[in-house]
Amino acid sequence: MVIVECPNCGAKNRVDERAAADRQPVCGRCRTRLTVPAPTAAGGPPGPTGGHPLEVTDATFARDVLGAGPTPVLLDCWAPWCGPCRMIAPIMEQLAAGAAGRYAVAKLNTDDNPRTTGQFRIDAIPTMLIFKNGRLVDRLVGLQSKKALEERLAAHA
Repeated sequence: MVIVECPNCGAKNRVDERAAADRQPVCGRCRTRLTVPAPTAAGGPPGPTGGHPLEVTDATFARDVLGAGPTPVLLDCWAPWCGPCRMIAPIMEQLAAGAAGRYAVAKLNTDDNPRTTGQFRIDAIPTMLIFKNGRLVDRLVGLQSKKALEERLAAHA
């Protein structure tokens, strides 16, 4: 199951990925056709190709996030068991797809990366951190709308 945000009304829809392969899912509120992201081989978030969020680890954090220079990086701190984290995942996909070089979107699994999680005192998820020039410049905790995230990114772009 994945949570897909309706592009028309913004409603969150729970979609069975296997059933979506056979028939076109539609929004439960407005009946607009939904686009279901293709599942990845590892079952986790997609990698950095094709406008998807970059998966960051403790080992790659300094290079991928702190080393991004003046390009703002939105880092989604998440865990696979977290319901709100799964709900915000399609928003992160949309932001990554629409970044067009203005900013970067990355994901950090807090369960698998305790060093970075502890360094930035991530004690609630989802937590979104915005970095610019190697420094933490903003923090958002809890489920956020796409509009709220875009506004915060624009403030740092």
